[in-house]
Amino acid sequence: MVISVTEGIKVSVEVTYQAEFSNPLQHHFVFTYKVTIENKSQHTYQLLRRKWEVFDAAEESKIVEGNGVVGQQPVLEPGDSHSYVSGCNLKSGIGKMNGTYTMEKLFDGKLIEVVVPEFQMIATIFQN
Repeated sequence: MVISVTEGIKVSVEVTYQAEFSNPLQHHFVFTYKVTIENKSQHTYQLLRRKWEVFDAAEESKIVEGNGVVGQQPVLEPGDSHSYVSGCNLKSGIGKMNGTYTMEKLFDGKLIEVVVPEFQMIATIFQN
């Protein structure tokens, strides 16, 4: 698990290689990642947007952007958390991701960029 904290917003990421959905002979490697966002601040925030940078050893890196996360724009009161699971397909079986969430402080409308820590995706066939 990797963790980062930005202005009291804690982001944790856990990655799982999905061997049963992968086909290494066809250069298709599937990973899921569980993200937990915790509001450790004293303010209420809403997650508005996400921006990911995806690196695959077999391809050029790509940027993925959009509103919310898995179709949601959760509001996090102080002490609240929100978890979701998403996925990523790689051609090489070795890659990494990082990114940011744009969040709005609901009290005054201030926008912050919350860091999503870099996490690695390595298929078990490449691990010792």
